[in-house]
Amino acid sequence: MLSDDPATAGPVIALQDGSVAIDGRPVLRHLNLTVNRGEFVALMGANGSGKSTLVRTLTGLRPLSRGTLQLFGTDFGRFREWYRLGYVPQRPSAAAGVPTSVWEVVASGRLTRRRPLRPKSAADRAAIAGALEVVGLSDRARHAVTTLSGGQHQRVLIARALAGEPELILLDEPTAGVDLPNQEALAQALAVLKERGATVVLVTHEIGPMEPLIDRAIVMRDGQIAYDGAPLTDADVHTPLFGGAHAHHHAHPEPVSDHAVNVSSPVDSHPEVSS
Repeated sequence: MLSDDPATAGPVIALQDGSVAIDGRPVLRHLNLTVNRGEFVALMGANGSGKSTLVRTLTGLRPLSRGTLQLFGTDFGRFREWYRLGYVPQRPSAAAGVPTSVWEVVASGRLTRRRPLRPKSAADRAAIAGALEVVGLSDRARHAVTTLSGGQHQRVLIARALAGEPELILLDEPTAGVDLPNQEALAQALAVLKERGATVVLVTHEIGPMEPLIDRAIVMRDGQIAYDGAPLTDADVHTPLFGGAHAHHHAHPEPVSDHAVNVSSPVDSHPEVSS
């Protein structure tokens, strides 16, 4: 999964003075964030704190209004190695009612690894099968995704991202509304990724079965980073520690320009089965 190129030894993610505005309203303000190779980072915070906006910004789905973003040491505007990045959005369905199989959805994750209209190679098929095995859905490969539970849908989305064999994977609340057995299955899949040396950024409300995997916690509050440090428990995140008196990395809000720095994203560039 990982490159042996010494040039990739630096941070996987480097965001400096990052701000994002939506319809002219500041949502993220002056964020500085570095994520190193192999880290498993939990991105936490209340609804509206900015955590989902941040992870979408890291994929290019939300452009910066100020600041700079680098992925694998490359300025985002020049970054083209989308196969190195996997993104699992928060959504209720893997195919939104489209009559397609689990295998077909997962296979779409190989689009970053092969040229359009080319038939699947042996490597493609091995990667798809391997991704299904990691999430525990090998026996459901030919089933219609419409027959799966919500938790199984999320596992299909993770398998789709894994099929591209990414070095960095970002997940937006994959356990939201998912029962405990499926949360545990998701945790087992992410444990395999961690063992392989992947870098993981997980947006979550509740840590649950993911707790043993987490190396570092980041808590968002009002579009800023209130805490960045050692792993936390679910209870810790909801304590007064994350109010104004003890917040870390504070910055004073400033007017945000409407000029968008980044305009492309891997998700826009590579079509998915689901919309």
